[in-house]
Amino acid sequence: MKETERYDDIINLPHHVSANRNRMSIHDRAAQFSPFAALKGYDDEIDEAARLTEERIELEGARVEELNEKLLLLAEQKGAFPAVRITYFCPDDKKSGGKYLSVFGRLKKLDVYNRTLTLESGLCVSFDDVYDIELH
Repeated sequence: MKETERYDDIINLPHHVSANRNRMSIHDRAAQFSPFAALKGYDDEIDEAARLTEERIELEGARVEELNEKLLLLAEQKGAFPAVRITYFCPDDKKSGGKYLSVFGRLKKLDVYNRTLTLESGLCVSFDDVYDIELH
């Protein structure tokens, strides 16, 4: 039998449409052929392991004195706090290390007792996590 003669009896027939079942949507049909994830969450674990974190930089000497001077200057403002840019260390919840973030905003509260800075946005940063403060 020649290759061209194999389907001659059905090649020109109309496409079958079921009288009992609705036609499957393209989305559902495509889902049948999507890759199967045998290990649920495995890709998330791989992504988490590959995510990099930074180590906290321990401040020393002159750098600590500079930050203390800036904090004293802010404390002397007596409630009329200026706009500031705070660079601080944010520890990672899932692994060691973290990342440094920089935020700009108006200082709302400087709590010397609890050693925190609170911005008008509600962000509260511990003095221990502050890397730099820029007064604007």
